[in-house]
Amino acid sequence: MDMASQQAKAPRDGGARQRLTAKDWADAALTAMGEGGLAAVAVEPLAARLGTTKGSFYWHFTNRNALIEAALERWEEVGTEAVITEVEAEPDPGERLRRLLLRATNWSAADPRDASLLASAAHPGVAAALARVTTRRLGYIAALFTDMGFPEEEARSRGLLAYTAYLGHTQLGHAVPQSLPAGAARDRYVDAVVETLVRPLNGGDGSENERT
Repeated sequence: MDMASQQAKAPRDGGARQRLTAKDWADAALTAMGEGGLAAVAVEPLAARLGTTKGSFYWHFTNRNALIEAALERWEEVGTEAVITEVEAEPDPGERLRRLLLRATNWSAADPRDASLLASAAHPGVAAALARVTTRRLGYIAALFTDMGFPEEEARSRGLLAYTAYLGHTQLGHAVPQSLPAGAARDRYVDAVVETLVRPLNGGDGSENERT
């Protein structure tokens, strides 16, 4: 679980109440989305969770839709940009891919937000956020395959395969969690997925793929 979720779940101490920020509200709304979808983003329950009143909400947001938009922006930040920044510390692109998939599958097992937002794709704001995030994630994963020496078209294809594998894992993990490996077995599973994804066609390396 990321820090945003931990902070949003923790009730505020009424005896030492601090002024809440718009980010506090957005984090709480994002956590609520993961727990109950868009219907769970309601001002009064969120105010109770945060230990404050509706007045704090209206100090930062004009309406519920503005809060949903802020929550979606936080989802992009913590669920995509922060993860990319984290794995970029690894210089080897193959290991970056492994760390990315391991980080993503471990996170999705504990955090239902991606699955919940996919189920809410009919909402225009959610659909727009999903489109932005999908484009960013697919572009980054394809770049990893390019860095490993695969030609551009194949890098995009393998990136799409990697991402759809992640999405399938996420959906199955929340629908039938017992069907997926856990703990050390999950790590071995991710290693096997990465090995399959980076295996060259025709038994060659990336440069040979480019020549064929």
